[in-house]
Amino acid sequence: MIPLYPLSAVAHQPDLRLALSLLAVSPDIGGVLIRGDRGAAKSTAARGLAALLPPAPDGTPAPFVSLPLGATEDRVVGTLDLEAALRGEVRLQPGLLAQADGGVLYIDEVNLLADHLVDVLLDVAAMGVNRVQRDGLSAEHPARLALVGSMNPEEGNLRPQFLDRFGLCVDVLAPTAAAERAEIVRRRMAFEADPAAFLATWRAEEEALAARLAAARERLPRVRVPDALLDTIATLSAEAGVRSLRADLVLYRAARALAALEGREEVQHEDLSRVAPLVLAHRRDPRLPPPPPPAAPPTPAETPPEQGETPGAGPQDTPEDILAPTPPAAPLPLSPLAAAGSRRGGAGGPGRVVSSVPDPHPAALAVPATLRAALSRAAAGAGPAALTRGDFHAPVREEVAGRRVLFVADASGSMGTRERMGAVKGAMLAVLSEQGRRDRVALITFRGAGATLALDFTTDAAAAEAAITAAPTGGRTPLAHALRLAADVLAGEPQAQLVLLTDGRANVPLTPGGDAWAEALQMARALRQALRGAPALVVDTETGHVRLGRAAQLAQALGAEVTTLGGPQ
Repeated sequence: MIPLYPLSAVAHQPDLRLALSLLAVSPDIGGVLIRGDRGAAKSTAARGLAALLPPAPDGTPAPFVSLPLGATEDRVVGTLDLEAALRGEVRLQPGLLAQADGGVLYIDEVNLLADHLVDVLLDVAAMGVNRVQRDGLSAEHPARLALVGSMNPEEGNLRPQFLDRFGLCVDVLAPTAAAERAEIVRRRMAFEADPAAFLATWRAEEEALAARLAAARERLPRVRVPDALLDTIATLSAEAGVRSLRADLVLYRAARALAALEGREEVQHEDLSRVAPLVLAHRRDPRLPPPPPPAAPPTPAETPPEQGETPGAGPQDTPEDILAPTPPAAPLPLSPLAAAGSRRGGAGGPGRVVSSVPDPHPAALAVPATLRAALSRAAAGAGPAALTRGDFHAPVREEVAGRRVLFVADASGSMGTRERMGAVKGAMLAVLSEQGRRDRVALITFRGAGATLALDFTTDAAAAEAAITAAPTGGRTPLAHALRLAADVLAGEPQAQLVLLTDGRANVPLTPGGDAWAEALQMARALRQALRGAPALVVDTETGHVRLGRAAQLAQALGAEVTTLGGPQ
């Protein structure tokens, strides 16, 4: 058996070790989600947890089962045993959940797993039982397991409803201090050079941790939570903007587990303070306003101020407003190209096969499921094994990636003086309300001296709404900077749609002394190459009696459609 790196030897990740220890004491917490950098000991710590769990009744160590991303639903939950069916027996062939009973089920890159599989796994982790209904069979088996998922947020987030289902969440970062990094490397190299000697060195600490966890599991049923602390639990959840009561229940369970781990039979206020960040960080409402940043001193202006700016103010330190969204006069006409897919039967199109459903007239046949259905019927004495239309199953394909939309929003001073930014925000939020659950959006805002990626591509509508609503307005118009940043962002998101909302009045050049408008057109032509044929839309926000009509010129350079906030021109 391959030796496992001991959890007690994982250095400089105290929150990760605490979260996994709490899960080892009380699996009904509902699992641990580990988010963070590559190479931050996520999988190493998860494997180390399995060695600290109670062994099976026959003395075998607790299992560690890693769920591959390509696993089908049948492989995960179980299916009909074909070999037994050929002998006339109806028997369930257990899946990965049965193999992980009593141990750890680890899902690396859980954010890339099919949604319906995430749902099944979280249900089983919460209930401790796997109920299977497959091919006319109904069965259940124990699946009391510690569920650990890991992910790199750079590769996309989990949908909010799945985030809420994970009991605890730890954000891990690779240490930046040289001494800490050196210590981690030193330990890892010692383990790889001589695993037996390394394990012997850490045996005392590992055995002490295992004994502490075992004592905590025995103590846990006796731990009580004073009634007064229930109000504290409710207050902590409410202050984080969490509407789901699951947070309150997990706070309760995690605090009991911590008290048991500390050798006490009554929860204290300090226990809630320690576990609250692990319980609430991934559930916190992102629309809650962050604390205001400290004000920076003003700097002299380098160019004449645009309408809406205060003379003498610097490019970034002009008066700014955060304007509330206002309902749009008409929806933005986004292209339906690459719209969100859905689970469906059939062989064509993208998306791997993840399951099957009965279908007497399938567009494509799920052969294994069809044969299982016929064998199951024959074994149950309901007729011969010859295929009938009642046995036919169609494949169910994973949802394909949804539409991706990059908003590039002008947040300069002129947008605020005419309160156009409120209409821009309203138009973007209206698009969000129509998005499919797999659609992803990102936001670039530009004002002052440059452009900012205010929100990277995400499926989290609440996070997108928060970024759009909180975008400040004020300053000059660095349009060329925004287009250059958009090209960089789209380089990693092929076929993403672009929505540019601006009046086109560029006045911040890329190079000192340059022509801001000429550079903007140049960047627009470069951005057209980055789009690689993906649809683009320019929303002309210009108003007033005197109009320059630059949005139409930008659209021509981009190869984009052009419209206004009130509808097509």
